[in-house]
Amino acid sequence: MSLQGAAGPEELVFYVNGRKIIEKNADPEQMLLPYLRKRLRLTGTKYGCGGGGCGACTVMISTYEPASKKIRHFSANACLLPICSLYGAAVTTVEGVGSTKTRVHPVQERLAKCHGSQCGFCSPGMVMSIYTLLRNHPEPTSEQMIAALAGNLCRCTGYRPILDACKTFCKESVCCQGKENGKCCLDQEDNLFDKENKISTRLFSTDEFQPLDPTQELIFPPELMRMAENQPKRTLFFHGDRMTWISPVSLDELLDLKAAHPKAPLVVGNTSVGPEMKFRGIFHPIVIAPGRILDLNVVTRTDDGLTLGAACSLSLVKDILTNAIAEFPEEKTRVFCAVLQQLRTLAGEQIRNVASLGGNIISRKSTSDLNPVLAASNCMLNLASRGRKRQIPLSDIFADGVGNNTITPEEILVSVHIPCSRKGEYVSAFRQAPRRENALPITNAGMRVLFEEGTDVIKDLSIFYGGAVSTTVSAKQTCWTLTGRHWNEQMLDEACRLVLKEIALPGSASGENADYKKTLIVSFFYRFFLEVLQWLKTMDPGHYPGIPMEYRSVLQDFQTKMPQSIQIYQDIEPSQSPEDPVGRPIMHQSGIMHATGEAVYIDDLPSVDGELFLAVVTSSRAHAKIVSIDTSEALKEPGVFDIITAHDVPATNEFYYSDDPEVIFARHKVICVGQIVCAVIADSDVHAKQATAKVKIEYEVLEPVILTIEEAIKHNSFFEPKRQLEQGNVDQAFETVDNIIEGEIHIGGQEHFYMETQSVLAVPKGEDKEMDLYVSTQHPAIIQEVVAASLGVPANRIMCHVKRVGGAFGGKLLKTGLLASVAAVAANKTSRPVRLILSRGDDMLITGGRHPFIGKYKVGFMNDGRIRAVDAKYYINGGCSPDESVLVAEVSLLKMDNAYKIPNLRCLACVCKTNLPSNTAFRGFGFPQSALVTETWITEVADKTGLSPEKIREINMYKENDQTHFKQKLDPQNLIRCWNECMEKSAYYSRKTAVNEFNKQNYWKKKGIAIVPMKFPFGLGTRYLSQAAALVHIYTDGSVLLTHGGIEMGQGIHTKMMQVASRELNIPMSCIHFCETSTTTVPNACASVGSAGTDVNGMAVKDACQTLRKRLQPIIHKNPKGTWNDWIKEAFEQSVSLSATGYFRFLAIWTAKCHRLLITCPPSVLIYVGISLCNGKNLAGLSLDKLPSKNLRTDIVMDIGCSINPAVDIGQIEGAFVQGIGLYTMEELKYSPEGVLYTRGPDQYKIPAVCDIPEQFSVSLLSSSQNPYAIYASKGLGEAGLFLGCSVFFALRDAVTSVRNERGLKNAFALNSSPLTAEQIRASCADDFTEKMANNESASSTPRAISV
Repeated sequence: MSLQGAAGPEELVFYVNGRKIIEKNADPEQMLLPYLRKRLRLTGTKYGCGGGGCGACTVMISTYEPASKKIRHFSANACLLPICSLYGAAVTTVEGVGSTKTRVHPVQERLAKCHGSQCGFCSPGMVMSIYTLLRNHPEPTSEQMIAALAGNLCRCTGYRPILDACKTFCKESVCCQGKENGKCCLDQEDNLFDKENKISTRLFSTDEFQPLDPTQELIFPPELMRMAENQPKRTLFFHGDRMTWISPVSLDELLDLKAAHPKAPLVVGNTSVGPEMKFRGIFHPIVIAPGRILDLNVVTRTDDGLTLGAACSLSLVKDILTNAIAEFPEEKTRVFCAVLQQLRTLAGEQIRNVASLGGNIISRKSTSDLNPVLAASNCMLNLASRGRKRQIPLSDIFADGVGNNTITPEEILVSVHIPCSRKGEYVSAFRQAPRRENALPITNAGMRVLFEEGTDVIKDLSIFYGGAVSTTVSAKQTCWTLTGRHWNEQMLDEACRLVLKEIALPGSASGENADYKKTLIVSFFYRFFLEVLQWLKTMDPGHYPGIPMEYRSVLQDFQTKMPQSIQIYQDIEPSQSPEDPVGRPIMHQSGIMHATGEAVYIDDLPSVDGELFLAVVTSSRAHAKIVSIDTSEALKEPGVFDIITAHDVPATNEFYYSDDPEVIFARHKVICVGQIVCAVIADSDVHAKQATAKVKIEYEVLEPVILTIEEAIKHNSFFEPKRQLEQGNVDQAFETVDNIIEGEIHIGGQEHFYMETQSVLAVPKGEDKEMDLYVSTQHPAIIQEVVAASLGVPANRIMCHVKRVGGAFGGKLLKTGLLASVAAVAANKTSRPVRLILSRGDDMLITGGRHPFIGKYKVGFMNDGRIRAVDAKYYINGGCSPDESVLVAEVSLLKMDNAYKIPNLRCLACVCKTNLPSNTAFRGFGFPQSALVTETWITEVADKTGLSPEKIREINMYKENDQTHFKQKLDPQNLIRCWNECMEKSAYYSRKTAVNEFNKQNYWKKKGIAIVPMKFPFGLGTRYLSQAAALVHIYTDGSVLLTHGGIEMGQGIHTKMMQVASRELNIPMSCIHFCETSTTTVPNACASVGSAGTDVNGMAVKDACQTLRKRLQPIIHKNPKGTWNDWIKEAFEQSVSLSATGYFRFLAIWTAKCHRLLITCPPSVLIYVGISLCNGKNLAGLSLDKLPSKNLRTDIVMDIGCSINPAVDIGQIEGAFVQGIGLYTMEELKYSPEGVLYTRGPDQYKIPAVCDIPEQFSVSLLSSSQNPYAIYASKGLGEAGLFLGCSVFFALRDAVTSVRNERGLKNAFALNSSPLTAEQIRASCADDFTEKMANNESASSTPRAISV
């Protein structure tokens, strides 16, 4: 069939939220996400990554199958769904589920009321995943609920409150309190609670929830049913500007199309072709969508196996295999079980629902988890082309690597036959990934063995690996050699030697270590060896001994369970007024709006008349002179309006906050990959992005290119000044100690991964050079300052508005100012509104993150564990410009003592100047790095003295009123209380005994336990940074409008400010509204950073409200029985001002001399202490095929004073803790040796997902704690909890120590790098397999990623 014979353009008919959509000119390149957001103005569905990796764009798709008369509902990522694939489908977005204008759906209500929303950007996606599950299963199991959320990421909450909302829909109780004895596993003999204080463990009341009523949901449109049943199926053609979409309905038609267009890809779910086109620039003029062809959707069951159509979705395959396993005899289901095991963790539900079995096979990607096990299992492919049908083994398509042309371009994969297993045949599948679920594998494998009947002699052996080279590879030589051998230790040794020799590993382009992959390759076979031994024993126990008892735990895979959690906080006093909301777990004031998708973020703002779109062109060199910029080709691209360079900046392009500038546009040279060189303005974001690829920049490489801290030290490349603190006589102390240790630890950087990428909308007002800026930022005042300076206008012409921010964590400060200037310069030049929304990849490339860090230390201590002297040097990778790096260095020095009294201390911090994007502020601001260095040498001192780490911590902890090394007075009473309470509530010593007992009984799985204290000094270092203002208006109807300088980015600051205003004005919160933070209402506001937002802004709001209350007092005194409205009306009639400003500044200041700088610190009592205890990290068995650890339990006790809102505060602690787990155990930034960032999205960069949080999670707020210096005796706490994630790091270290001790490796070892990933753990557990790597000549290869 040729395109010439095609009819005119089709009408694309589908429904969205019950509304019929007829698209007359459907563009095959148009994805559903931009269509919903731009065309239909349904902005609840969010852009998070554009690659199906974060779940922010989740929608529900419903289709009708006339043959079975069934409606199928499934979740999908709108960013990957071409609208042309939706013919005859119904789409439901978060707006269609419920809204505040109609009815809020129970899912939306419960997510908000269970406090499952902080910044709110991920909430619509969460709602849609849960809603879709409930449409299919109104009473789901907890396993189904966890699986439904595996494809959704949240950076704020730590997932616990989201899961709390989910639990309310599950049919079975997920808390063990439902057991016969009625006790919770988190309650250790009633010692969880302090009897003297009234405590509470309820953050929400289920009584408030409306019931789930399935009869109230949107029905499937009857018109679509009629279309499916009555209209004859016909081929659909959709022609776009550049691409044609053809959807045939018969196999013959498809074969004709493929013969005519052999290079046209087949697209079913668009999960492979879509990302290739979007991220790799691959273009296909014709795509063929065969999803409607019945032959490709066939499901046939026979006695010898299953035949599944190539277009069957992976979710359907999963369901079919689950049913088959239940119905076939066990002996026949081993292939099915192995395939199903891989399907459970393959991608998220949204991807599995659309990705096809055939696409997974035909793409032949190395990262396919299915291909190795399908190939090993002798699956057959049924192929067809015009006039020809044939069947080939699936393994044939991997015979000669990537160049394999077994399947000709004209051939179609029609179906796949998955055989039943035979008697004496055993099949297994394995994978190792950076995260247990929804992560591409580092290496995977499928293995099958068939024995001669009644023996352990190998008749047939099949081993396939994925992730090793560019496609799935077979170890066929090894298999041939081992055929005829007995299944014993000699065979195992020979197999490991042969497979290492046969599977050649090149250095990976994305930076994985070849040695690690080889270790996995042999480990997988060893695991298979043990499994088969155990199977043989079950078949003939008398003849085969199986495996030793202590080995058996390795055969049990980790399962993701619904976590159990408890939150403990001090209840309000009985005497407190019911109207007073302070101290109560109040829902986030935007929670319902988050869950309904009505909350507006920058890119949700309606398009402004004449609006243009901006896309940036970034440097591809780390250090180079710009020879020329050729924009001629780009300017010819459709829709391009102009190109902006440094020459278009009216005034300041370089900002000197120190000796080195912060630059808007690179002018003469570039100093990192990702530096902005110019920007394209076009009529759409698509046209702007396409044109950036046409800008040609010629470079002349400059030397040196400095990327790593070591290179910076070598070239003496630093930002001045260096910082130093000294206390006592360090050199003399070293002469008197019993022992000295020296070491260093490398701590990797961390990407902020806020869910809302950097976003700016610049709108020129048309007169007096005024401009409105709508920006996702933590610091509107710096935006105003930088933009005004770049445009050469006074700051009073620039109005910066921030409603809310979709996550920030320190990443939306100065860099956002530079990006806002890019948009403002473009808007100024064109006199048109300009929108700049960075893609996830560009955001990660351009913005920088947490500073990579090397800590070098020399520690002197006595034999009894007392630490007498520390000499430490910190080297911080600042990147190419200063940003906040020197301040980060200062904070790392000031907080390095953590919770310990160090009598003699010398500490130096140097910021390295390198050719990487400038690193910046990040939650914790230097403390998470320097405190990890401290805890590392604490643990090493424990190793050296033979004492336990917790004993060393207790010995050296602050014990009495004292001074810190920066001369701040400290009362450690609450630190000691936290420590003792955590020890008691967690039953630390009994659990430690249980851990040791488990480790004795298990050789390949280990547990670890660690308890870590924390002192987190509060403060911003400089007095003027701790001031705040507020503005409160009372209107004549009694309603109150509140504004202040703080930014809402998920930490609930507006909710808390409304609580403060409610108490001070003595009115309900429902009378108070917060509109936005703006430079027009509160000028010169300090940034919302350093955990200080509530402390300073709360005092300012209190001040304003007290002013108003004071003005109203005479009126209230005259009419004490009047209502609030009566008093306000009377005040207005008496001409009493109903508007007031409030102001606050810190008055008490403690100072300490820091080398060449006066450091100012806030009052001494503003100190947090918290202890996290993480028990039971299961350690990688050497052959474990999942992520090598599972956090079984975490207990946190934290002193946060008197909580203003326990729900918000506990959510902040948990969210920070999970972010800390990411920093210390998972999140790895990988750069090429040329300085190019490899990890540019959720596919490559793994933040914690729902599967990574503790199975048991207890957070307890210290009771009876007062802080007289802050609002209502509270303490700000946004950053503090992040460091507690290192308890997981040290629990892992404890487990590794157990392994090494058991293997006889008594020598001290240092885990000298963070994050402590699967690879690091594996390398630390020396054994036969790591020895094989050491002795394997071909193992080592040049790493393709560098440690910066």
